[in-house]
Amino acid sequence: MNIQTILQYGVRILIIFMILPVHEFAHAWVAYKLGDDTARYSGRLTMNPFSHVDILGSICLLLTGFGWAKPVPINPLNFKNRKAGTALTALAGPLSNLIVAYLAMIVLKIVSWVSLGGEFYYSNTYVYVNLIFQYFIIINICLAVFNLIPVPPLDGSRILCYFLPDSFEYKLAQYGNIIYIVFIVFVLFFNVLNGPLSWVEGKVFDLFDFMTGWVDLIMNVIIN
Repeated sequence: MNIQTILQYGVRILIIFMILPVHEFAHAWVAYKLGDDTARYSGRLTMNPFSHVDILGSICLLLTGFGWAKPVPINPLNFKNRKAGTALTALAGPLSNLIVAYLAMIVLKIVSWVSLGGEFYYSNTYVYVNLIFQYFIIINICLAVFNLIPVPPLDGSRILCYFLPDSFEYKLAQYGNIIYIVFIVFVLFFNVLNGPLSWVEGKVFDLFDFMTGWVDLIMNVIIN
């Protein structure tokens, strides 16, 4: 096993015990703020990873890079606006991953600028640090993009339902498990989404690189 593979697995472990809890906490926190106490009473309004980790989902993420945590329970009837509250709660998870990825991009650029020209910049350690941050950013973006796919029980399906009539929402809930099983089969065995998802993830990475351009400008002034 080479060093890149070891680093990749290390980042996946970090995702399981740090980022998946952030994702689920974001769901719970937004639901709580919108009037639903279900997640809090279920012990999910916490950053404790052991409250969120799903064993099978964690093993899958560790081995394949694709995984999940235990879904946060909510009661849409507690929201003042059922559809809007459900959609905003669903959006919170992927949004938290994108925020974490953006912050990590900022830190990576600062580390690169501070290291520029020094011994550390030309060392293997810097290469490994760079790889860790890149894996970390990419996996966060992957989690966000994948969860925004409008297939139940992914977050994207709940967001989509906000824009659709209730009759469609009920049908989606009725056949959700079947749809998801078919979806997973196509994703895992036929790789039908690998190309489109990789393209979207690459565009998001490039967008964050552009949106952190202010870091390059500031660090360039400081360093030079």
